[in-house]
Amino acid sequence: MTAAGVHTAALLAEARELLAAHPVVDGHNDLPWALREHVRYDLDRLDIAENQTGRLHTDLGRLRAGGVGAQFWSVYVRSDLAGDDAVSATLEQIDVVDQLLVRYAADLAPALTADDMEAARAAGRIASLKGAEGGHSINDSLATLRALYALGVRYMTLTHNDNIAWADSATDAPRVGGLSAFGREVVREMNRLGMLVDLSHVAATTMRDALATTEAPVLFSHSSARAVCDHPRNIPDDVLELLPGNGGVAMATFVPKFVLPAAMEWTAAADDNMRAHGLHHLDTTPEAMKVHAAFEEARPRPVATVATVADHLDHMREAAGVDHIGIGGDFDGTAFTPDGLEDVAGYPNLIAELLGRGWSRTDLAKLTWANAVRVLRDAESVARDVRGRRGPSNATLAELDGAAPAS
Repeated sequence: MTAAGVHTAALLAEARELLAAHPVVDGHNDLPWALREHVRYDLDRLDIAENQTGRLHTDLGRLRAGGVGAQFWSVYVRSDLAGDDAVSATLEQIDVVDQLLVRYAADLAPALTADDMEAARAAGRIASLKGAEGGHSINDSLATLRALYALGVRYMTLTHNDNIAWADSATDAPRVGGLSAFGREVVREMNRLGMLVDLSHVAATTMRDALATTEAPVLFSHSSARAVCDHPRNIPDDVLELLPGNGGVAMATFVPKFVLPAAMEWTAAADDNMRAHGLHHLDTTPEAMKVHAAFEEARPRPVATVATVADHLDHMREAAGVDHIGIGGDFDGTAFTPDGLEDVAGYPNLIAELLGRGWSRTDLAKLTWANAVRVLRDAESVARDVRGRRGPSNATLAELDGAAPAS
């Protein structure tokens, strides 16, 4: 074995040792949507107790191998679903997470609080939390927001890929200029509940409006640094620099088009190819992956690596500080992954890379575990204070915003 190989093996051993004590809290995994798309939630047909390499990025064995100690399971629904359809689909997503928690109770522990996360870690189980991805899931209703919280949802991403009536998305044409009055009321109600305000997917104007409104720390569940890869889904430096004052956490994602500039143009062409075949560009079913594979054979894909992601984390640590960063892979929500981070078993490779760059064990323990637990605990503390000052809001979109802006 070469000297470099020995060095790599030593770093991997150290990474695994660190993760045994300070496992990864991953901010975003789309397994529930993958289960919907592949088998319409029939868990007998897609059993994550078995190795699902080639079908999914996630199964229990690979979560264990990757050193994952807590997972926010995304109860995402596509943003082309709207109204009651979006709410019903979100409830189905919540339901399948609850089914997973019952079926795999020896491995997955329900978690609603930071204390629950710590208790799961102490018991050797993977703390399982829920995050809703997109304000379309509440259908402009604060009562629906409260219902999602009662069902265990502990963050909501304010938008997905498309604008909603009260918030602008990063990947849509500006419409309300950030958050509307009702959007700010949504943030305030999330503060009152103790639900983290997730700013991945939102426009930079929305990020800034939310940070100006919130009383609690915010979360970016799966976003990287715009200064390293200038994609609108990423976080500008001026926003990263606000996180120490807010107490929030930005969790770097692994999606190649968000971390590698060369992958941005290629992915846009691959998405167009999917649409030309009558498929949604986010489809990761076997049929869709065959279309992607044929496209990639004809036009080789720029490949991100563990080092690519580490470059983002280096920058985010510099801009926001080590107390305000984390990890949100977006596994099973992307067709492509970096070399070395092919699935949820890959986290030791990332930690080994950061060790090799001189990150201390103390800083890595914050990145993997402590920061994410703290941000939820702080949101819980703010909620207790806010609930002592005000009750539930029954404001409506029409009351606060008037007529919806023209499309």
